[in-house]
Amino acid sequence: MFFENLDGFRAVGNLWSTRERIASAMAVTPIDLSAKMMQAMDHPSPPQEIDSAPFDKNVLTDFDLRESAIPKFYPTDGGRFITAGVVVSEHDGIRNMSYHRMMLLDENRFAMRVVPRHLYALHKRAMAKGEDLKIAVAVGLCPSVMLAGAMNVEFGKDELTIANSLRQLCLGEPVCVRKIRNGLLVPAFAEYIFEGRVTKEVHDEGPFVDITGTVDPVRKQPVVEIDRIYHVDDPVFQVILPGANEHYLMMGMPREPVIRRAVGLAVPEVHAARLTEGGCCWLHGVVSITKQKEGDGINAIMAALGAHPSMKMVTVVDGDIDVFDDQEVEWAVATRFQGHKGLVMIENARGSSLDPSADETTTKMGIDATKPIGGEGFEKVKP
Repeated sequence: MFFENLDGFRAVGNLWSTRERIASAMAVTPIDLSAKMMQAMDHPSPPQEIDSAPFDKNVLTDFDLRESAIPKFYPTDGGRFITAGVVVSEHDGIRNMSYHRMMLLDENRFAMRVVPRHLYALHKRAMAKGEDLKIAVAVGLCPSVMLAGAMNVEFGKDELTIANSLRQLCLGEPVCVRKIRNGLLVPAFAEYIFEGRVTKEVHDEGPFVDITGTVDPVRKQPVVEIDRIYHVDDPVFQVILPGANEHYLMMGMPREPVIRRAVGLAVPEVHAARLTEGGCCWLHGVVSITKQKEGDGINAIMAALGAHPSMKMVTVVDGDIDVFDDQEVEWAVATRFQGHKGLVMIENARGSSLDPSADETTTKMGIDATKPIGGEGFEKVKP
């Protein structure tokens, strides 16, 4: 959806709303994109720094963020939110890139949702030294940067280097970066860059409709102050509608290579891993394997659940089942699964804070819908 005139601003949403569209932009198939993401995670490479960027043409220090394209999405939302912003931060030589929703407070401040992960750790280190954490929020980006920004990698690993390798692997060209006034390197071809600081101040953030389409409550979160805005000529502000397909895919697809890798360490042959749209690309998954011996299906379940702690149900199928086809997956469950043999239940596990049905802990479930080795009568006869 392209909005041509929002009180003088332009915006786009629903841009990366199918796997096929994302993969097409990267010149690969959806299943190959997962493999390329895994390769990029293993072999990061530094992006190409350039001396000028299109956003250099417009640098603002006198602005009011309330006069912008930042939208309010749902009637229950606590305010207007940036949802497609990838936050670049750096402290003591450690650079991080991650997504954080940002609720507009006034002319130059946001309340930013920060869960206890890498940016949280960097902010905590900065506060311990009595400093604000320097950040830049990039909006309007290519899929290579957006996918890398949502990856779950170890602390200290630079997602911008993963983005560069991913773009090189798929398109044969680098991710270009440009140094802005506060010293951070940011994606050079972003539509907008918001340069600022995460302060020690906190403010109410939320409520907000999150990935499940249900309301995430109000919390005290850090306040971000914006010092400078950069934008290209005639910029387009990108938005991601919370709880819709683009939100699902940009949050879930980067976790699939991690699941695939973990299962590959538990069983000899893994074909594909998918977080399903019905499970908001976060809570439910499917993995296809080729069994070498009985018990591989159960081992695959345990590995998949461990690789993505927010997932509460995973279905393991054979390699002849297309994990991207819900009808085929359900057919495998209907014809190859018996609950007393292939059902795994794990109680009192840590789950996702986004699951409204969970409390302190969650119950996780695995379905082994693989056929027995050497068993007859499990093949679908082709005409």
